[in-house]
Amino acid sequence: MTATDVKDPAPAVTTIDGGAPGRSSALRIGPFDLASPVVLAPMAGVTNVAFRTLCRELERASQGSVAGLYVCEMITARALVERHDTAMHLATFAPDESPRSMQLYTVDPEYTYRAAKMIVDEDMADHIDINFGCPVPKVTRKGGGSAIPFKRKLFRSIVAAAVRATDGTDIPVTVKMRVGIDDEHHTHLDAGRIAVEEGAAAVALHGRTASQRYSGEADWTQIARLVEHIRALGSDVPVLGNGDIFSADDAVRMVDETGCDGVVIGRGCLGRPWLFAELSAKLAGRPAPAPPNLGEVADIMYRHGELLAAFHGEDKGMREIRKHIAWYLRGFPAGSEMRVDLAKVSALSDLRALLDRLPADEPFPADGYGPRGRQGSPGKVLLPEGWLDDPEDDSVALPGAEVENSGG
Repeated sequence: MTATDVKDPAPAVTTIDGGAPGRSSALRIGPFDLASPVVLAPMAGVTNVAFRTLCRELERASQGSVAGLYVCEMITARALVERHDTAMHLATFAPDESPRSMQLYTVDPEYTYRAAKMIVDEDMADHIDINFGCPVPKVTRKGGGSAIPFKRKLFRSIVAAAVRATDGTDIPVTVKMRVGIDDEHHTHLDAGRIAVEEGAAAVALHGRTASQRYSGEADWTQIARLVEHIRALGSDVPVLGNGDIFSADDAVRMVDETGCDGVVIGRGCLGRPWLFAELSAKLAGRPAPAPPNLGEVADIMYRHGELLAAFHGEDKGMREIRKHIAWYLRGFPAGSEMRVDLAKVSALSDLRALLDRLPADEPFPADGYGPRGRQGSPGKVLLPEGWLDDPEDDSVALPGAEVENSGG
């Protein structure tokens, strides 16, 4: 299975029937009937058009169609409105990408509305997701990301502004959030209710608090609680689960244990863009395709490099592929010298030559699954002074909270 096997453009997303007993293989978000309940999580510096194209090519090559939803990396609402070069570049979609899914980082209802209206008026995307889950200190200390849901009125105003801007269109608005700031300040149940009340088409929950960052284990029981909470409201708005899905079996287990309507995949796909084909098959009750051997992984790596070079230019594209190399080669016997050479690659021709030296028949390693990417350790969440004093305060975050985080 290689990305370059695919030559036909991606078909329009359609609904399919069937799936494992007691489990639906489809997910509806607004007007979109997705054939697979699998969503790519926005990741800064990763989920650009090159990576999304690669994931879609591999899913199509394996399953015959593109079934899931692939979200672009986070784009700052104000930077989009002001047409910053970086934001506009990140807002690139492939000609055949459908639905085009854009995530906005925002702290201000006014810029939320203006950015969403710009997306509508200029036909920039088919779906808008809003980031309320980022736990990075430079974001939370200015009242952004996972800090916002604690401020219930501000959270409501931001969601309402995006929905108002898309009113009368086929562009659904969804939200992605965390369980809360820390174990003393859980916000997901209130935030889920508010999002539904304001017209969000889906709610995604990462089963960690902001203070956990990416450490420890995601608490899937909180995803189950949110599902129960939303259903108790009489709503059928989909709830998506996120956190610690590193294999197709993990995805099936999350759906079965929590009752969530779909899964959002982040770190689990780092160095494994073929994971979406595995998840789509397994969640539909079909056998997951066999993982690639090292020769096939090498072809996928080269295709990724080609796509990055097309998006960024060859020089920057090769700098970008370097960070993916360790993820791709995890568990494979590539050797330290080869890894060092690949980490310094500066041209596509050099990348190809180095990859051709890898032992192509080496099977996918047994330890190739499991946690990958950043994990770190838990820590105190940095917040603006007095942020926790009044959850009903609807003051906008500190000046510069959006501009400094342009492009995620």
